Parts: sequence; C-alpha cells; structure tokens
Amino acid sequence: MGIKVVKRHGNTLKEKLYIPAIFGGMKTTLSHFITNLSDKPHIPTILYPEEQPHDISERYRGVHRLTKRDDGSVRCVACFMCATACPAECIFIEAEERTDGVDEKMPKRFDIDLLECVFCGACVEACPCDAIRMDSGIFSFIGKKREDFVLTKEQLLANEEKKQ
Repeated sequence: MGIKVVKRHGNTLKEKLYIPAIFGGMKTTLSHFITNLSDKPHIPTILYPEEQPHDISERYRGVHRLTKRDDGSVRCVACFMCATACPAECIFIEAEERTDGVDEKMPKRFDIDLLECVFCGACVEACPCDAIRMDSGIFSFIGKKREDFVLTKEQLLANEEKKQ
C-alpha cells in the first residue's frame, strides 16, 4: 500500500493573488447591471402595498390561524403537540378545563411569537385535530413594537381562511 499524493492547485502567483477572480466577478456583475438597465420596461413590478400580489402559491405558509368547530368553539384541545414540534419554540399554550363536555381541556392562552417563528409548518403537521393552520393568506404583517408580533388566541381565531 502506497500513499496517494494529490497535486494541489493554486500554486502560481496569478492564482494566489485572487485579482483575476475578482475582476471576473466584477465583469459578470457589470454585465448583469447593464442588461437590467437596458431592459427596464420588461422588469415586472407591482405598486405594493396599494397593489397586492395575486400570484402567491397555494402552498404558501402565511400567518397562523386557529380553526373553530361548527358550534363556534375553538377546535384546539391544548395537547401541546404544536408547541412541542415547533423548532423555534415560539408557541406558548396555557390549558384550562373545558366545561361544555366536548373535550377535556381547551387553551386558556395560545400565543405565537411571529418574530421567532420560522414559518416551517411543523405545528400544522403535528396538530392531531387540525386546529392550527397557516392558510390565512396574510403574508405582510407590521407593527411598531415587539408586542405587536405576538398573536393571542383571540387574534388567531379572528384570522380567516383565504378564499381562492
């Protein structure tokens, strides 16, 4: 058994200086810049927020929403599966006993911190009773302080499914 010797690349002065590579990158950037300047009328733009985008994929994960049963009660049974599956740990649930006899418990508090959320959809996949969804169609959310981005149970129930 012999030792395999692999010849290394980049030993010349030209390759060690990186200057030819830098100029090659600048050449590519400049060519794209000039192409975009000359093709300005063909660049698709919308006047956001006055004009909302209409070609959002149906698979897009928007802001979360909590679903309701036919009788109007919250579908969530506070099983904590969504909070457990969340990789960002941005879902906070506090359970309370349910008095209407439908289930054992329901969420007293259900908060999602959108600034920590990575919008991966793990909470939707983990929910056994289809209580949480990300089909609200809300893709733009704004606020002036951090507390504006923490959605409460009432706000999550107010979000409706986007109609196509």
